[in-house]
Amino acid sequence: MSFPKIDEVRSLRDEEIAEQILATKKELFELRLLQATRRMEKPHLFKHKRHRLGQLLTVERERQIAAARQHSEAAASSTPATDAEE
Repeated sequence: MSFPKIDEVRSLRDEEIAEQILATKKELFELRLLQATRRMEKPHLFKHKRHRLGQLLTVERERQIAAARQHSEAAASSTPATDAEE
């Protein structure tokens, strides 16, 4: 099983990303529980789930930064520039 591609995450909507983050965190918790009870059959799933969570969080943060940048640029362009009086 190969790692999921980040392009798949980038194509998701913001709500879907938030849902995926919660689902992945829950899956990681369940994997930790299986590991603690020594019933884990596929330990490589930890790496895949952590990788996926990192991708989801990265894309979510990129979108937050882009939205903040657009908001600040819009605020700067709507506020008239004042010249210093000499």
